Amino acid sequence: MKILKVLSILFFIGGLILISNSSFAQCAMCQATVESNLKGGGTAATGLNKGIMYLLAAPYVMILGIGLLWYKKYRKKDVAIDIKEQKINLN
Repeated sequence: MKILKVLSILFFIGGLILISNSSFAQCAMCQATVESNLKGGGTAATGLNKGIMYLLAAPYVMILGIGLLWYKKYRKKDVAIDIKEQKINLN
């Protein structure tokens, strides 16, 4: 079962790698603007790439912040365990 899980994950990642070569992350208008700007010697492509990276990182930063808050709020220190000495009947 564990081997099947690992193989399916590797197959999924391999598929993403093969697909990534032929995919484009820009709309037709953005691509045309950037190509014409690059032909003219502009630097709009770097700004566009930085904007894409900023938009990509924002959800991960939010999830990290929520995870840290959740961890700090629900982490318990010095928890006393009170176990009764009586027998427990499970009928």
